[in-house]
Amino acid sequence: MIPAPDWAAPWFAPYREVAGPVMARLAQGQPVHAALGHDRFEPDTPRAHGYEHHVAATGRVPTRDNAHDLFNGLVWLRFPAFKAALNQAHLAAPPAPKGRRGPVRDALTLLDESGLLLAAPEPLLRALQAQDWRALFLTHRALWAQAQVRVVGHALLEKLLTPRKPWCARVLVVADVEAPVLPHPLTPAALPPLPVLGLPGWWPANEAPGFYDDPAVFRPKRLASAAMPGGAAR
Repeated sequence: MIPAPDWAAPWFAPYREVAGPVMARLAQGQPVHAALGHDRFEPDTPRAHGYEHHVAATGRVPTRDNAHDLFNGLVWLRFPAFKAALNQAHLAAPPAPKGRRGPVRDALTLLDESGLLLAAPEPLLRALQAQDWRALFLTHRALWAQAQVRVVGHALLEKLLTPRKPWCARVLVVADVEAPVLPHPLTPAALPPLPVLGLPGWWPANEAPGFYDDPAVFRPKRLASAAMPGGAAR
């Protein structure tokens, strides 16, 4: 049973329109691939090639009957050009040693699973790059009214079914969150971490300044390379 998302939550709200018919079909008992209502989606069955190669070769997305793949499908419906660009970038990435993805594919996977698109004033972007959390969320708090944010990582959307303070996005800065352009080449260093429940207006508890005094979540930049909780790959 897939939990019903709270479509009023800021991370889910951009998907509310495309999700309405999908959730109705799920409630009728349809599997996720059928409920998504587009011939792009198919059941996840054994295939001759890897996931990314299959999507590129067939134009069809193998879809399991679970929340993780439901959100993947919703992102495809909402941002089809962006998801297609991610798929093509995976195939075009430089080869890596056997058994490894390499930095470009690592970054693409981070973005696909835990990505957040951000268009924001320059002071916010500088504070984000520095991981100066007090400047980002307190000193420049009023500037968030001018920012645009979209969660596009399907694993992160799944995690936000149960919001927890440690859930962390990897941010792609864009000019327009509705028409994001994928930079080339992309590396993990270009995707700074951002604890999403720190975003003003996203979680009532962050109205208290002490919310950000938690070094286990709001880590200084020198610890940025340490793994943040969340974001398992497909």
